[in-house]
Amino acid sequence: MEANKLFQYNTLGALMAGLYGGSLTVGELLEHGDLGLGTLDSIDGELIVLDGKAYQAKGSGDQPEVVEVSHDVKVPYAAVIFHQAEVIFKQRFEMTDQELQARIESYYDGENLFRSIKIRGHFSKMHVRMIPKSSSDMKFAEVATHQPEYTAEDISGTIVGIWTPEIFHGVSVAGYHLHFISDDHSFGGHVMDYVISQGFVEVGAVDQLDQRFPVQDRQFLFAKFNAKEVREDIDKAE
Repeated sequence: MEANKLFQYNTLGALMAGLYGGSLTVGELLEHGDLGLGTLDSIDGELIVLDGKAYQAKGSGDQPEVVEVSHDVKVPYAAVIFHQAEVIFKQRFEMTDQELQARIESYYDGENLFRSIKIRGHFSKMHVRMIPKSSSDMKFAEVATHQPEYTAEDISGTIVGIWTPEIFHGVSVAGYHLHFISDDHSFGGHVMDYVISQGFVEVGAVDQLDQRFPVQDRQFLFAKFNAKEVREDIDKAE
């Protein structure tokens, strides 16, 4: 049986340290998965991978902008998987994100494996944000204090993401890292909180982590990382 591999390019820690330059193309990324998330070159907005297509949500004005991303665009950080649902359940009534997440976790076998998450449904509230394009002289945690936030009500769409075990915090963000895209592709971003009216929840198994590094990127190779600071920045930013 084929193993379910979570493919992660670079680490969240490197992003926190200001390494924002894209070094893997979206085309290459999509060879490794059909569901996932990340950010784009110069941390320009949020990357959403759904059904094998890549989208970018970025903040501009009153409404976020969502566009499909061409295969030659580069990413500094992303995580994707060929999502295979192990658990599927119908959410029949309204729940907050906290309540739904507790329900999802009740299906986990232990808490030391990654999971892929896909929630398709109708949301009475969806609160997102997106990281604004930035240069590497500004740390991610500082950039994160200036993120545009948007809230939509009564919206249909899909949440995609990864649940990461505590022991991998720093490689990725422990717990839920979720991005949203509406069915009409007019709204999306990094999920802050939501209220689901009803929908279908899929939890995918992850057997292996395929962690890739930007081995051609001299900035990454010679960067000095302060692990404690990186973790603190993730807590602040994510």
